Amino acid sequence: MKHLLTSCALLSILIVPAAQAEDIGCVTTAWKLIGSNHKVCVQAFDDPKVKGVTCHISQARTGGLAGTFGVADDPTQFSLACRQVGPIMFADKIPDQETAFSEDTSLLFKETRVTRLYDQKRNTLVYVAVSRKLIDGAPKNSISTVPIMPWQGPMPK
Repeated sequence: MKHLLTSCALLSILIVPAAQAEDIGCVTTAWKLIGSNHKVCVQAFDDPKVKGVTCHISQARTGGLAGTFGVADDPTQFSLACRQVGPIMFADKIPDQETAFSEDTSLLFKETRVTRLYDQKRNTLVYVAVSRKLIDGAPKNSISTVPIMPWQGPMPK
């Protein structure tokens, strides 16, 4: 039992959690007679390793009875926009590629993942959203870039 607890503690240290999303709102795209409506929902997340960068992602959500009970396979439709919202600061040296956000989009096997890439030559952060399936990947993607520049706006609260 002690060995199991030690292993779990080590695993929790090794797994770096991706950002937590904040729900901003949803827009109905199709009305459903039974169950929730089909919609596009917007979430915001702050990059957990880069202070001063916030991303907004919109994703299609399936309604109906399956959507109401959380068992629907949401379509692979999303858009991504990332912006500098304050002075950009790094806690540590950031790797050339790292997952910044991940969210399941079906009960099993499918997720939307946002990966941060660092374009060193152009001093720019590149965020790429892709849909991932365990068995079969999807070519759907969205991209947003954030040049690392001095902050000219008001200081964030």
